[in-house]
Amino acid sequence: MLNTLSGRFLILTIGFVMLAEVLIFVPSVARFREDYLSSRLERAQIASLALLAGETISPELEQELLRNAEVYNVVLVRDQTRQLALSSTIPAPISGTYDLRDPSGFELITDAMRALFSGGDRVIRVIGSPVREGGELIEVTMAAGPLQAAMIDYGIRILILSAVISVVTALLLFAAVRRFLVRPIRGVVEAMQSYAAAPEDARRIIEPTAGVDELRRAEVALQSMQTQLTSALRQKERLAQLGGAVAKISHDLRNVLTTAQLFADRMEDSSDPTVSRLAPKLMSSISRAISICESTLAFGKAEEPPPQLTRVMLADLVSDVLDGERLAAGDAEISFAEDVPAGMTLRADPEQLYRVLGNLVRNARQAMVSQGRPGEIAISADETEADWIIRVADTGPGLPEKARAHLFQPFQSASKRGTGLGLTIAQDLVRGHGGELHLVATGPEGTAFEIRMPKTVIRLDAAE
Repeated sequence: MLNTLSGRFLILTIGFVMLAEVLIFVPSVARFREDYLSSRLERAQIASLALLAGETISPELEQELLRNAEVYNVVLVRDQTRQLALSSTIPAPISGTYDLRDPSGFELITDAMRALFSGGDRVIRVIGSPVREGGELIEVTMAAGPLQAAMIDYGIRILILSAVISVVTALLLFAAVRRFLVRPIRGVVEAMQSYAAAPEDARRIIEPTAGVDELRRAEVALQSMQTQLTSALRQKERLAQLGGAVAKISHDLRNVLTTAQLFADRMEDSSDPTVSRLAPKLMSSISRAISICESTLAFGKAEEPPPQLTRVMLADLVSDVLDGERLAAGDAEISFAEDVPAGMTLRADPEQLYRVLGNLVRNARQAMVSQGRPGEIAISADETEADWIIRVADTGPGLPEKARAHLFQPFQSASKRGTGLGLTIAQDLVRGHGGELHLVATGPEGTAFEIRMPKTVIRLDAAE
């Protein structure tokens, strides 16, 4: 039970109620003692009425009156005259005097605790005010034993009653907690366990039913999380299926391109000068298409091939990219510019860098063509002591807000005709080189991306 919320709550409730009863017990016992002594003073005053009437009583009647009042002596002060109304032999010296005329709360509690734990064979003197103006003062001498016994009996009854109240209160609170708190929490836990068994099943998403505001908010938050996770799992499943389909298509497309490559090899032997001039570019394009198909197949196996780093003449690579995009632009009023130092070389995988630049330039061209307005796409390059820097800028319409929020996420294209994979692939390829691809600026005046490729080579020395 100690390991359950309701069990711990039950034990804590019993403990706190008992603590409250103990705090109440001390002033209660002090009040009981005060009432007990006041009642003895009243009895003593009643017993002395015969003497006040001026009658003479026998010693036997006097002793009977004292026994009924449970006191030894009664002293009255009337008209500033002290008078011994009733008397008997005192069995022991008086050990304490207590004045009940105007006691403080602390005084009552202190005297009560002393009376409760002191010996019962003591004799005490009690002073009080007579009732109904029966004099100025009344004083009695009495045994402390009966008072102590009465206080102990009262204390036991109070403790038993406190225990009963504590147990009943705790059980009621225990039942209430189980009904209004533990049961809804258990329902949330069961819903989480059920959902964890099959998170793709939308029927297992929790429906908020709790009446407690805090639990209901927790259920609503859990429902939102489960809905998003189920949607993400479904998207992941669709992407996995799409990946399998793309891998199959790439496999067949690679075979078709291989056949086309064989025919292109024959074209290189043609005597037609135009065919001879265009055949190398055709061969290069087919080779790149085959490479892309092979990379797609590798990606479908969750294996991105590492870049094969060589020294690359960046100007030649940029020229090949822009030549291909000029042909793709057709009659669109788009110009292409390059500002790359003629002798600038960098260490990269030429095929992967071609794909990176091709994706960036192609995205810019498609955005400008979709707007139907003229513009320019420019590739520039520079270098520092630590990095090679390549910038791809255009004068297009800029990226919309939604596209900027999901810039490098797959299938989040800003164009209706795009797949949303270009920037994702480009970023992955640049990261494979240890570099960074990020958006520099975008707006109505155009968009600019920057590629930073590190010059340093990381070598891992064997541990000694």
